[in-house]
Amino acid sequence: MSTEAFREEIAKYFSEAVAADDALVKECMNMCRMYNKTVQDLCYQWQALSYNTTNIISIFTLKSVPDLKARLQQELGRANASRQEPAGKLGGLTKASNARSLDVPLNVGPVRSNIVKSEVSDVAGPSKVVFQGPRTDDQSQRSRAYRYMYEKVLERSEALDERIDEFADLIQKHYQIDDLGDPDAATEEPITVVGRIVLDAEASTSGAKLNESSLVLESSRMMGSGVRVPIRLSPETKIRGGLKGLGGIGLFPGAIVALRGRNGGGGFFLVDEILALPPVKAPSPPLNDASTAFSMCIACGPFTPDADLEFKPWMSLLTNLKSTKPAVLLVLGPFIDTTNSRIKDGEIDVTPEELFKRVFTDQLQEFLIQSPGSTVLLIPSVNDIISDHAVFPQCELGVEFGGDPRIRLLPNPCRFSVNGVSFGATSVDVLFHLRKEEFFRRAPEVNPVIPESEPATDAMSNLARNILQQRSFYPIFPVPLELAHEVNLDVTHSEALKLVQSEDECVPDVLVIPSRLKQFSKVVDTSTVINPSFLSKGTYAVLSYAGLGSVLAKDRITTEIFRLS
Repeated sequence: MSTEAFREEIAKYFSEAVAADDALVKECMNMCRMYNKTVQDLCYQWQALSYNTTNIISIFTLKSVPDLKARLQQELGRANASRQEPAGKLGGLTKASNARSLDVPLNVGPVRSNIVKSEVSDVAGPSKVVFQGPRTDDQSQRSRAYRYMYEKVLERSEALDERIDEFADLIQKHYQIDDLGDPDAATEEPITVVGRIVLDAEASTSGAKLNESSLVLESSRMMGSGVRVPIRLSPETKIRGGLKGLGGIGLFPGAIVALRGRNGGGGFFLVDEILALPPVKAPSPPLNDASTAFSMCIACGPFTPDADLEFKPWMSLLTNLKSTKPAVLLVLGPFIDTTNSRIKDGEIDVTPEELFKRVFTDQLQEFLIQSPGSTVLLIPSVNDIISDHAVFPQCELGVEFGGDPRIRLLPNPCRFSVNGVSFGATSVDVLFHLRKEEFFRRAPEVNPVIPESEPATDAMSNLARNILQQRSFYPIFPVPLELAHEVNLDVTHSEALKLVQSEDECVPDVLVIPSRLKQFSKVVDTSTVINPSFLSKGTYAVLSYAGLGSVLAKDRITTEIFRLS
């Protein structure tokens, strides 16, 4: 339909005044295109919205557009939810959806638990990918948008104990141990204990880093009455069951460990062996199909230097995207950063929401007009001023920040998949926190696991391996005091921090963990780990997946770190 014919439709169903407003006509055209509506449908939607909120049918103006978009988005979400069908588990996603033609519209789906469902969204233009993500039903969204600052001490302690007890079950099964012991009980025979590494009281109050003399093991109430016992590592302490060639193990506050040794009554537990944690199940092979190939651009905020709000790096990236047209754009916050000096000093003449719409929503819609088959994924940060949920784990941004059904709003952290390739992503700088807290203990290996290829043993790979082995997007506890403002950890809801939700779920094929540490892309065990760093530093990552290849996805993935020109 031509612009003039569309204007006549607007005049017929809305009014001549609306048809005379070029900006309003443009907005109506965008909504009709994005949500597959006729002008008549759009008018009926506005009349219903206006009457339900004010009991009268108001004049349609530019100020009415955001409310109408939000209504259309909610209606689309409800329609999609009614068509949801089971599609397998996230870790080992069933491949029925992957075998479908990629000419169908975008498949959306849930990931809050390990069970994922898919749904078809009516979008303008066919999507290049089949996407499965967090559940979008009302109950799942409400559970992610939980009330914070209402934690009770008992609930926190139960959540901490539950994590120890879950690992205790895994370790018993893996090493075929009949009974686990209490580290505080004096014994003559060696016993196996499971607990959490903590700093001793003196070191924690002085701000000292974890070291061999300050190691303390905290047991759960079920296995050791929750007591804390100092542990001693000797030169003869060995590591059992780890990957051959690692040469040691990373310890940090919050790490769950299994130790074999004895408490001779001297007030400490003497460690003979450190038992490596059971490995997470390897990813299932994706469908071997050339049509499942896709490209993904990954960028993380801040998107502008601290001294301004001009967002030049972001605009430069968008220019590149309009020419390369990746199938997926993964963007992690902070979008409007609370730590930006201009924001902190109040040197801004628009609301943060208006700034986000102008800089991100409008620009992304322009990108999607030029690349209609692309999908955009947005993950917030606890430093985002536009988010009213400034805790970790964090719910997705409000529906008003989407603006297009091809712009997907995801929680922080989250698991999702694209064409059968599973991803895990968070905007929290967990690598930097681990680097600051980790104590790497070298020790001889006993009965090591022989990997298919030589494992990466550099510092960054070891930090990423801690995340994978501890099965958590943020395995540190407590958060380092000087970095607490970057996380705002809600322990009671740490269930949402799990990298895998069950023993049967697989480790992600790709783990995206942006950090202020130097950018990199590495294969760690069976996962590709990407740190694109921050766009304000001029770097971002581009991932290419070849549908054809060897068994695992990591062998079909190539990743490059680019620098803005």
